Amino acid sequence: MLRRNFTAGLAGVAGLGAISAVPQPVQAAGISAGDAALGVRAALERGAGAAVDLLGRSGGFIDNPRVRIELPGYLKEAAKLLKYTGQQHRVDELVTAMNRAAEAAVPAAKGLLVGAVKAMSVEDAKQIIMGSDTAATQFFVAKTRAPLTVTLLPIVTQATQKASLAEKYNAVAGKAVDMGLVGKDDAKIEHYVTGKTLDGLYLMIAEEERKIRKDPLGTGSAILAKVFGSLK
Repeated sequence: MLRRNFTAGLAGVAGLGAISAVPQPVQAAGISAGDAALGVRAALERGAGAAVDLLGRSGGFIDNPRVRIELPGYLKEAAKLLKYTGQQHRVDELVTAMNRAAEAAVPAAKGLLVGAVKAMSVEDAKQIIMGSDTAATQFFVAKTRAPLTVTLLPIVTQATQKASLAEKYNAVAGKAVDMGLVGKDDAKIEHYVTGKTLDGLYLMIAEEERKIRKDPLGTGSAILAKVFGSLK
């Protein structure tokens, strides 16, 4: 019932805009339009905050196999040759530098993610609460990936420049692009790491979102339990 009536009720919430003929607050399960909007915002902020806190610390990327950044396939295979010349430590150093760069960059994403929540429209909120178990994450991807790329790139660039193989990565990857072995977005180490950083961030946000939708009571948040619990 809440899913069917949410769109109309939400339109009357302050800060999300208004449309004509706004109905009374949603009555289903005792959820008002204001509570519904607060629930969506709380879910967005909670998911973003948890993901940033998880990844934006030492070991956040490199110790998590789900988001750990490795060399692109072709370069990873080519790097195996260094193992036989006693230079495996240099490859390890590069991989560590890439992941440390991601960990250093992630905290800078929080402001833009929160800003996207505050700018959420009526239509955005409707799609999120009525959507799939990663609808909020897709909202973040659509609204923040481009600006976050601009924000994180300088941080990643500064961090990766310290790696001894960074320049060689760019040289080899540049040639690999011409051969069709590496995509253009992966040709520069800083662009590759920035892209992987965002992939990991959105993956963790999606994971948090699924947790909220699956067990809203377990979040310990009254508003999340009230709103998302009523959708079950």
